[in-house]
Amino acid sequence: MSDRYQDLAHNPIGKFVVKNLGLPNPPYLERYEGGPLVSGTVLTGSATNGPVAKAVTAALKSAKIDATGVRADGKRYKGLVFDATGISGAAGLVALQEFFTPVLRQLQSSGRVVVIGLAPESLSSEDDVIAQRALEGFTRSLAKEVGGGSSVNLVYLVKGAEKAIGSTLGFFLSPKSAYVSGQVVRIGSTGITKAPAVSSIDKPLAGKVALVTGASRGLGEADMRTLARDGATVIGLDVPPLEADLKALAEELGGGYIVGDITAPEAPATIAEYVRTHHGGVDVVVHNAGITRDKRLRNMTAENWQLVVDISVGAPQRITDELLAQNLINEGGTVIGIASIAGIAGNNGQTNYASAKAGVIGWIQSLAQRVAEDGITANVVAPGFMETEMVKTIPLGIREAGRRMNSMSQGGQPVDVAEAIAWFANPGSAGVSGNVLGVNGQMLLGAS
Repeated sequence: MSDRYQDLAHNPIGKFVVKNLGLPNPPYLERYEGGPLVSGTVLTGSATNGPVAKAVTAALKSAKIDATGVRADGKRYKGLVFDATGISGAAGLVALQEFFTPVLRQLQSSGRVVVIGLAPESLSSEDDVIAQRALEGFTRSLAKEVGGGSSVNLVYLVKGAEKAIGSTLGFFLSPKSAYVSGQVVRIGSTGITKAPAVSSIDKPLAGKVALVTGASRGLGEADMRTLARDGATVIGLDVPPLEADLKALAEELGGGYIVGDITAPEAPATIAEYVRTHHGGVDVVVHNAGITRDKRLRNMTAENWQLVVDISVGAPQRITDELLAQNLINEGGTVIGIASIAGIAGNNGQTNYASAKAGVIGWIQSLAQRVAEDGITANVVAPGFMETEMVKTIPLGIREAGRRMNSMSQGGQPVDVAEAIAWFANPGSAGVSGNVLGVNGQMLLGAS
């Protein structure tokens, strides 16, 4: 769905009105359209120039990203990466100001800022914990300052996981993360601290099989297209009324499809049989299917409560357990749940939906610990306001508030969710597990 206000804010009259009245000014975001991951130079810095700084340099080189550790006056940078893992104690935090203050004016529009720290819960020194936890406040505040479609994100490492940072840096520095800002990602938190080398930057999922539920339209369709773009053989699943759309999409992408209701008792076995028969296993499982049945709790029916919860989290849990029981999720595979900002911050009239989506987070974080020994990861994408067909049913005032109440003053696109899913699915993201990534332009109220 188009954003007419955004277009208005960028014409000559609109610019004048927006500037003088202090209205939201949603920038046009750069999204990935092929080619190099980063079109421009990335400036790197480090508090100590230790092993993490060296791993960053190696990762950027491997991804063919132009990077330098020497700042030049007057040069514009597409990205800034700062290794803050060596900062300890309150006094040490000045290293953030010393690196960023001189260079922030040199950050290009739609620029990227990434700060790297150590997971506070993995540290024993009180001074270390103070400094590393402070990075969250720093990055989330800076994300609200940078403007121009730029983003700021924080990557926490467990010690020893620095060599698993490559795909995460590539995602956060590239246009693939256009609508992701103010987020915190942990690498190595489930004990997986290494990631295999990815042979192709353009096709990291070559030879992999991906299953997407709710695949025929909207977010699911974007997931299918993006995973196929990255080289995966895709399997789409959707309900019988959408079979024609599902079949056409699967055939276009050279993949397969399953028609059925994921809440049906036989669904887990049917899906497992399809995967086993056609592919022998699956590498990426995306539980995208979901519905809303919005009512305030005093008007909620048991049927609408249970249906929403079962589609969002009950059925995905049963399907995943069946695939795991039959050893059909390959080593190095990943399970991705779709939550929502509603599951983090809550939403009026959505007690069923918010409960379901919060349940997705709890389930996936528990699953991540359970499957780590098998080299399988599990993560959550939590979208905010997305420009899908569903928003047409939202009253205009609420719709506009949903669009503007984030640091980028606009709604996201289905591809923004799909790019996050593709990053989680990338074999190079093997150390990324148990995370909840908000794809929401950094919501200003309720949750980041």
